[in-house]
Amino acid sequence: MSYIDEHIHALPGFTLHTVATNKFKTVTMVIQFRAPLEEETVTKRALLAHLLKSSTKQSPTSQQLQQRLDDLYGATLSSQVQKKGNNHLLSLHVHVANERFISETSSLLEESIQLLSEAILQPNVEGHAFDEVSFKKEKRALKQRLLAIYDDKMRYANERLIDEMCEGEVYALHTNGTLDALESLTSEELYTYYQDMLKTNEIDLYVVGDIDHQEMKQRIGQVLTFNNRETVKLQNTFEPVVKRQAKVVKESQEVEQGKLNLGYRTNVTIDDPLYPATQVFNGLFGGFPHSKLFMNVREKMSLAYYATSRYESFKGLLIVMSGIEFVNYQKAVDIIAAQLKAIQEGDFTEGEVAQTKALLKNSILEALDSPFGLIDVLYQKVLSNHGLELDQWFAAIEKVDRDEIIKAAHMTTLDTTYFLQGQEG
Repeated sequence: MSYIDEHIHALPGFTLHTVATNKFKTVTMVIQFRAPLEEETVTKRALLAHLLKSSTKQSPTSQQLQQRLDDLYGATLSSQVQKKGNNHLLSLHVHVANERFISETSSLLEESIQLLSEAILQPNVEGHAFDEVSFKKEKRALKQRLLAIYDDKMRYANERLIDEMCEGEVYALHTNGTLDALESLTSEELYTYYQDMLKTNEIDLYVVGDIDHQEMKQRIGQVLTFNNRETVKLQNTFEPVVKRQAKVVKESQEVEQGKLNLGYRTNVTIDDPLYPATQVFNGLFGGFPHSKLFMNVREKMSLAYYATSRYESFKGLLIVMSGIEFVNYQKAVDIIAAQLKAIQEGDFTEGEVAQTKALLKNSILEALDSPFGLIDVLYQKVLSNHGLELDQWFAAIEKVDRDEIIKAAHMTTLDTTYFLQGQEG
């Protein structure tokens, strides 16, 4: 069964993915720039993502650019930076109404493609630097986003866990960079890096909507051109981490609720044969409302306001996140450990396994109901070295048996415990 009608086209310098579907009355375009996660570039990419979508050469202020978007029936232009394993992803998104459903707008898609091309290839530049007014504005905005992390204690605790757990690894780098690197960054340096990004990054463009594959290929090829550039193909890399003595880090702040986060190493990534079983294991452990963490730590024992786990499949990490009363620290640590041990000893039912598999499948099918979710699912294949088609992935999940789940659980070892407690914790 084919769930997605995706055609892949090799165009000069990049790969075009056209996805035809009548689910949406919009056309969504997402261009992904993929590069290795590196300390010297991570802050530059974070700032560049916001700078490219804030203005262009033709529309040098954010107000002028927004007016153009409003004229395109309320189209949106947005950006994002993410890290997936040791990859740093910069993406630009254009979301626009499909001209097929609007009368007298035959140029709507063409103008939207032109706008995306303009944001990428004709940024707001003066000489060999980005426009100083726009540069300083976005620099201030990124600084505020970085400072705001401290006030979002759930996110702060998660980042602090990764800081400690992955110390010395590139994965410890923050997606949006650092304040120190941002402070010293100049518009000239950023423009130089922008030019380098266009030459060296792997580029994939996704177009999703009620479209014709060949017509879209022709339209995109006429407007979006990367001159004198070879198509870049990067390999997904992963270095297993040798098991070490688990460490505990406690930090005190003026907080009302403790944040207990635990980081486990599985050393199982998306390209590993044990990957489907690790997905099922995570669902049983803390990924879903019927999981052991939710049912026992939160519901039965009432030790946590929330208790969940997340599997980072490109890095082989499993992160447990919970909010607890300060005095319940040791109880929570012990009962979380007990839930892992229970799965390692096979303490789960076939009904729970079946429910987990169904929820894993449903979560993917729900993602396909959003153009951005659909693109995210498809891009997993690009990021992995031998990605599966959806029907193959569903089949692999169904084949997971009890022994494989137990094996995945035994592969999961505690690396770091981070606890954000009150000043008198």
